[in-house]
Amino acid sequence: MGEDTQRRRMLDQLGDSPTFVAPGSRISGDLETLGPLVVCGAVRGDGRIGGALSMAANSEWHGEVRARAAVIAGHLTGRLVVDEKLEVGATAVIQAEVIARTIAIARGAVIEGAITVTSGQPVVRFDEKRSA
Repeated sequence: MGEDTQRRRMLDQLGDSPTFVAPGSRISGDLETLGPLVVCGAVRGDGRIGGALSMAANSEWHGEVRARAAVIAGHLTGRLVVDEKLEVGATAVIQAEVIARTIAIARGAVIEGAITVTSGQPVVRFDEKRSA
C-alpha cells in the first residue's frame, strides 16, 4: 500500500482536514475550529471543536473544552464536554468535570472529577490493545 493511500485513509477517518498543534508547540488563548483537532503539544485556554478532538499521550490542555467527539490520551485539566463519544486512553490523566453522551475508559487512565453520561448508558471499561 502506497504512502498516498495511507494518507488518504487517515484523512478519510478524520473527516474534514484536521487542525494540528504539533509536538513542542504551546498555545495560549481560546482555540476554535469547525473540523477535527489533533493536539500533540500544549494548550492553555478554552476550546470549541466542531469535529473530533484527538489528544496524544504527551499533550496537555488546561481549560474548558467542547467537542463533537474525543479521544484523550494526554493530560486535561478543567472541563470537558463531548456531544457524542468520549474515549479515554490508558495514558490519560483528566482532572476535570467530564460530560459526554457515551464514555469508554481504558484501564490505567486516571480521571479525577465528576463524570456525567448524558445517554444514560454505563461507562465502558476496556483494556487498550493499541500501543501508545
